[in-house]
Amino acid sequence: MLVITGMSGAGRSTVADRLEDVGWYVVDNLPPQMLSALAGVASRARRALPRVAVVLDVRGQEFFPEVQTALGELREQGVVVRVLFLDASDEALVRRFESVRRPHPLQADGRILDGIRRERELVAALRGGADLLVDTSDLNVHQLGARVTDSFGEEGRPRLRLTVMSFGFKYGIPVDADHVVDVRFLPNPYWDPALRGHTGQEPVVRDFVLQQDGALEWLDRYAAALEPVVAGYRREHRGFATVAVGCTGGKHRSVALSEQLARRLRGDDVAARVVHRDLGRE
Repeated sequence: MLVITGMSGAGRSTVADRLEDVGWYVVDNLPPQMLSALAGVASRARRALPRVAVVLDVRGQEFFPEVQTALGELREQGVVVRVLFLDASDEALVRRFESVRRPHPLQADGRILDGIRRERELVAALRGGADLLVDTSDLNVHQLGARVTDSFGEEGRPRLRLTVMSFGFKYGIPVDADHVVDVRFLPNPYWDPALRGHTGQEPVVRDFVLQQDGALEWLDRYAAALEPVVAGYRREHRGFATVAVGCTGGKHRSVALSEQLARRLRGDDVAARVVHRDLGRE
């Protein structure tokens, strides 16, 4: 069972719609106390309901605080539960609510930002225990839909879906990263006029980065250091993880090294994809 939760305005409806498009049975705004009953129905009708997703959020009002208890009961019953948490910055959420001219479900007589702050307090524990955290601040509905399809759209996928994300420190550390590594110890191609306009996806920059002292050694050692982590994730039935590789602007070093790191991490039990968060942002 996949539980979809997170901040209002962060894209829960988009995720639910896309999951339905790729064959999931989706239940929206189910009271947490009914999760166990739904799991029982899905178990008895395994062929009819092979993949079930449930949207749980603060619209459940007084029922919502029971989410953690309900999830614990499911796991005690042997149900494999994954939690997808959708988040976004306060600025992005305010902008979205203002664009559709709808109030936040918890703002009452206050401002949209007041409702957002109340909601963050209510969902803090769920966010901290989520299996997959997706920050949608800079994603449009099409990009978010593609992320869902990539993560949940196919049966028989490897057990661990690993995202290797390049980013620029000057734009901030990705909030949905499980591991963050700094590759600014390597010379910056930006200072070479012949390389400045190119990206780490192009051979001229990729070769420059990989030829620097320590680059290949870092790739080999970091990939090796992640091997026991990946093995532990599989033992714990964790389905998703994000490794963020950062340089100054997210255009050269982190892009080239993310591509190479993903190649080293792919295997029979690991599907590693690459996302370049800040490429083209400068």
